Amino acid sequence: MENNQTVYPQVDTPIEKVLYTAKTRTIGGREGGSSRTSDGALDIKLSVPGTPGDGTNPEQLFAAGWSSCFFSAMKIVAGQMKVRFPVDAAIDAEVDLGLTGEAFAIQARLNISLPGLDRGIARALADGAHQICPYSKATRGNINVEINLI
Repeated sequence: MENNQTVYPQVDTPIEKVLYTAKTRTIGGREGGSSRTSDGALDIKLSVPGTPGDGTNPEQLFAAGWSSCFFSAMKIVAGQMKVRFPVDAAIDAEVDLGLTGEAFAIQARLNISLPGLDRGIARALADGAHQICPYSKATRGNINVEINLI
């Protein structure tokens, strides 16, 4: 019997209870392909970054996913700190696709706007969110990341 599964090394803290599983089907890759979620809520065309194609690309999707997750993590930290979270808060995420030698790599910047908050409190929210956000955990030590207050 052929083994069709590869199990990679496990992390120190595996998930004990799955809360949600995102399911997508992608065909064609970034060169004119498409991705669709199992529930149909997302149905997108894909394009190579920097080309005139009419689709999005994995780097844009990663930036949107990470920044939205990080935003929610900051709100959780604000609640724990008993800090009123600004209604006009925003995150501008930038994900670079580049080369290290001949290998592809990404790096990212999260530019966070927390109007009206003391800079020290804003930094504490950002730092706390970076500790609990699943995307931050996944990237920690794997890519270059900047968390900037603007």
